[in-house]
Amino acid sequence: MNKDIQAYNDSQLNADRQICGILSAEINRKLIDAESKIWHAHPVWFIDGNPIVGYSKLKAGIRLMFWSGADFDEADLKINTGKFKDASITYTAVEQINLDDVARWIEKSKKIQWDYKNIVKRKGVLLRL
Repeated sequence: MNKDIQAYNDSQLNADRQICGILSAEINRKLIDAESKIWHAHPVWFIDGNPIVGYSKLKAGIRLMFWSGADFDEADLKINTGKFKDASITYTAVEQINLDDVARWIEKSKKIQWDYKNIVKRKGVLLRL
């Protein structure tokens, strides 16, 4: 486990800490070769420099976000409006986490990707990889 991500998880309170621990363990298990780091103050996993999945603490709970999740065709992932292709789900209790769903979404995140790595170079234009 990335030590900075572990520190992030450890800094959360009670249920949030448990949620972060479960999510990071599942992501690490499914994205073995991915790079992980704290990016914009939150844990994020990358494939070839492209952000794939991450989570963050919000007032509403722990938000698990997939950068290309809008194209996953998954009812439980809320698609965010705007020019990006992200989708997310927010957890407030460990019991809400369905590991089969999370595993399926992670598998989709490997196959369905938009090129966020080069978005600045392309002046905000996203291309599907």
